[in-house]
Amino acid sequence: MSLYQGLLRPLLFRFDPETAHNLAMRAVESGFVRAPHAARQPVELFGVTFPNPVGLAAGFDKDGVAVDHWHKLGFGFVEIGSVTRHAQPGNPKPRLFRFPEQQALINKMGFNNEGADAMANRLERASPQIPVGINIGKSKVTPAEEAAEDYAFSFRRLKDFAAYVVVNVSSPNTPGLRGLQDKQPLTRILWRLREIDGKKPLFVKVAPDLDDQGFEDIAEVVRDFGLAGLVVSNTTVSRPAMPASAPTEGGLSGAPLRPLADDALARFASLLPDVVLMGVGGITSAADARRKIELGASLVQVYTGWVYGGLDFVPELVGALTTSLAN
Repeated sequence: MSLYQGLLRPLLFRFDPETAHNLAMRAVESGFVRAPHAARQPVELFGVTFPNPVGLAAGFDKDGVAVDHWHKLGFGFVEIGSVTRHAQPGNPKPRLFRFPEQQALINKMGFNNEGADAMANRLERASPQIPVGINIGKSKVTPAEEAAEDYAFSFRRLKDFAAYVVVNVSSPNTPGLRGLQDKQPLTRILWRLREIDGKKPLFVKVAPDLDDQGFEDIAEVVRDFGLAGLVVSNTTVSRPAMPASAPTEGGLSGAPLRPLADDALARFASLLPDVVLMGVGGITSAADARRKIELGASLVQVYTGWVYGGLDFVPELVGALTTSLAN
């Protein structure tokens, strides 16, 4: 058992989940927290060199406050956000729930963030040592029919700070957002972003709960726009292997998400063999990360598994993937 799992995690877990998250963010932002050295396994994709294929998923560093420090924890890249055009407080608390026995989290955060302008001002002063992806979402106050302009504002404001930009149309915690995964509204959003910048690597973050037509439609849109790829997947609104006490609202992440996320990844790898897929959802071990690569991912992202696994988790994944990719 590691020091984190034996001592630090029990201390952090005495706090409610959101307070523990905020304390962890302050520790990372201080610059004094470091993980054991992670092996270098450079991966070059869409013109960007990633020191290793393990990244921090969106949702942890929502406002990009620690972009200068994530490399110290072994990450090969970080995805910040989701950020919206307008600053917003998110949903009422409590809105983050732990399930240690299931190695799971349920969140109904609702894109709480300081807004695109505040993030841009912060990134102007930053000097990150690893590639930074920026995940953009729709402001809650913006009607669905005006979504394209809402995303366009954030994209225009932030794109020059990003190695890649992710269009998040799959969070279950903003009313109506998942409807933007449908072919017509997603096309409108991407058309508007391509008008602003036709070269910036663009990804779409998708839900694991798509029906067959949803998979086909998103794959067609990716081909039509020549997107760099997909982030597969977001949290699920279903509750596989969860206790009856689990909240029915919000998105489920962690180990119970793994089968759904892996299935979605395999489906998209079959439909889109020539684009970059980032595998995220349910990675709680090195074997889970290797499985994502075997299913077609070029990069992986972690969040919940890292919350439970601690400082040794990312270097262990990188080491395992270095061996796997070398073979």
